[in-house]
Amino acid sequence: METGELVTCTYKTGRYIGKLIDPTPAKPTSVVQILAVLRHPVQGDLHQPGQTDVALFQERKALAFNEKANIPDTHLKPYSGDVPDYNESLIRAVELFEEGLVNEHSPFADASLQALRSLQRDYRLKP
Repeated sequence: METGELVTCTYKTGRYIGKLIDPTPAKPTSVVQILAVLRHPVQGDLHQPGQTDVALFQERKALAFNEKANIPDTHLKPYSGDVPDYNESLIRAVELFEEGLVNEHSPFADASLQALRSLQRDYRLKP
């Protein structure tokens, strides 16, 4: 892949559309500038997914608009299509994540919803 190419990528548990800024063949990672959110990151402890009895149930924010992240090359795929507005994509990703949690009815889903609602205030998506 080449500099300036649009890609989809995963970072931790989120999925994004971005622009390849620094593809470095000698390294196993490339720098990607984030343009849109496809899937909001999962909340909680990544090492103990689905668990609420952990030392820290972490709130995980989506990467910000134009934020640059080092993404493993194995997590990059070419993207062709329109790039949605970042804020609209974030709202949609949060709504999809929230819908899934509301229908899950578990302690993990409840804790994730609480963390997500806190993030919505940080994102200024809800009062």
